[in-house]
Parts: sequence; structure tokens; C-alpha cells
Amino acid sequence: MAEPAQAFSLTLAEIVERLGGEVRGDGAIRVAQVGTLEQAGPRQISFLANPRYATQLASTRAGAVILSPKAADRHVGPRILADNPYSYFARVAQLFNPPAAARPGVHPTAVVECELPKSASVGALAWVGMDVCLGEEVVIGPGCMIGAGVAIGERSRLHANVTIYAGCVIGRRAILHSGCVIGADGFGFARERDGSWVKIPQIGRVMLGDDVEIGANTTIDRGALDDTVVEDDVKVDNLVQIAHNCRIGAHTVIAGCTGIAGSAQIGRRCMIGGAAMINGHITIADDVTVSGTTFMPRSVSEPGVYTSAVHSLKHDDWLKNFSHLRHLDAQDEKIRALEKRLAELEKRT
Repeated sequence: MAEPAQAFSLTLAEIVERLGGEVRGDGAIRVAQVGTLEQAGPRQISFLANPRYATQLASTRAGAVILSPKAADRHVGPRILADNPYSYFARVAQLFNPPAAARPGVHPTAVVECELPKSASVGALAWVGMDVCLGEEVVIGPGCMIGAGVAIGERSRLHANVTIYAGCVIGRRAILHSGCVIGADGFGFARERDGSWVKIPQIGRVMLGDDVEIGANTTIDRGALDDTVVEDDVKVDNLVQIAHNCRIGAHTVIAGCTGIAGSAQIGRRCMIGGAAMINGHITIADDVTVSGTTFMPRSVSEPGVYTSAVHSLKHDDWLKNFSHLRHLDAQDEKIRALEKRLAELEKRT
């Protein structure tokens, strides 16, 4: 792997001065980028968070390694000790990979129908509607569409082609990736007796808290009557659907291709695995982990890990197992009948 080309670098001592932790070995070692144990070079710093990769410590070429205090003696080279090596690595990665600076101002091809702070940046072909309120240092990427009355907090960044419908509120330091849509109508229709459908106007908003990150092509629908709310520090992956009137608790993470039906309430610090399906009008407690591809049909009141996914099998094996599932009701009736006969025999004896 090629060595980092950027001029900016830090010694281990300088990193610890900024982020905390403890240096073991030569604190004057200078690094300029992060990398994996397997691929990092002498100008990079790596980390060990998962014990399964501990064998790579002996052969790593990394200039330094981030370890937990318990693993301090597993590596004899320069190292930084931190209670949470993975989180510490993320902060080191931020030092060496800050967001690209945006130039304040409005591109000549953009259409802006409101007053903007001088520190804001609006990219090519973007449209910012009437009565929009932007905080300081907000970045609106090329092709974004910002509806009337939207509010966006300071230092938020919208990548290219983000759409925010009228009246929605985005908190401070939010990151919205390309193609995400905030505030489209929820799926609300009333059925007539003749089978036709009557659209229910969706008059709520979407409210995103501070430090929220929304992945590419994710959609969050506005509320039908009340607001759809995503609390502070929620992280949502690509291709996620959050329907109208949901509430997502602070510090929750949601992986890609998850679908959350209307009026679901998800607690704080939850972790929702990829392609999970959350039923509408249910409540999930704080500190719940939902495994990938799991279906959650009903409310969960206790923290813990919940799984309904079935591991893949060879097709013939799956057919055999499924054939047994088809006869479970009949098997249950037979077992109940046998239990009844056994109870009668026990009474006689």
C-alpha cells in the first residue's frame, strides 16, 4: 500500500495531547494517516479492537498501534493505549481526514429566494426557497432542492441532490448524503366503499436533531398530522425508509435497506441491523439490538438482542425443513392427544 501523500502529520504525543490516552514507546513517532494492521505502513497508525486480529500485530508494518490497556503487552512497538480503541481510531481518522472545505458564496447557476448568512455555501443548480433559514457555515451541494420555510442548523452539510420538502427542520452539524429525501408525503390513503383511495394530506414535518447523519437515497416521510422526529446523534445508512410519524431515539443507528413503517417508536441507543423490517404502530425500548433481516411484528419492552432471521441452507435441506413446518399444527394436535392419554393412564395407575 502506498504511503500517505499529505504533508500534515502528528506525533503520537501530539495525538494524545488532543485526544487523551497514554503513549507507550517512542512518542516522537510521526504518522500521517490511518490504516489496517495488514496494510498500514510506517507513516500510518492502526488499531486492534477485535481480538481475532491479534495475530496480525506481530507482522504489522504500522508506525504505531492503538490498543486497549489490557492488550498493551501484545505489541512491543510504539502504541497508544485507549479504553475504546475503535472509537479512538475514529477520532484519529477525523484528524487526518477532515471534510473538504467549502467556499462561502452562491454559485451563479443557483436560485436563492431568501437571505443567507455570508458563511453559507450554495452549489451549482441548487434551489433554496422562500423563508429558508440557514445557520452559519451550512453547505448546500449541487442540485439540492430546499423547500420553503426549511430551517437548517449551523455547520450542516448537504451533499449533491438532496431534497428537503417545505417546513422541515434540520439540526446542527447534520450530514445528508446524496439523493436522500426529507419530508416527502407519508403513505396515507383512506379507502372508499367502491375500493378507490382518497389521499390524506400529510401536514406534519420531519424534525432532525443535532449531529444526525442520513445516508444516500434514504427517505424520511413527513408526519400525517404530528411530526416525524429523528433525535440527536442518530445515524442512518443508505437506502433506508422511515415512514410518517415515526420517532427514532437519540444515538440509535440504523443499517442499510431497513424499512420502518408508520408511527413506529424506536428507543435510544438502539442498533438496527441491515434489511430489518419494523412494523408500524409498535414501540421498541431503549438499548435494543435488532439483528439483520429480522422482522419485528410487535412491541418490545425490554432491552436485549432480538433475532428472527434464519441462516441460509442448501435448497434441498431447506425444503425438508419447510415440509416439517407445514405440518406443525397437525403435530401439535397429536402431541396434545398423546399428553391427554398419558395423563389418563397415570390417573389409572
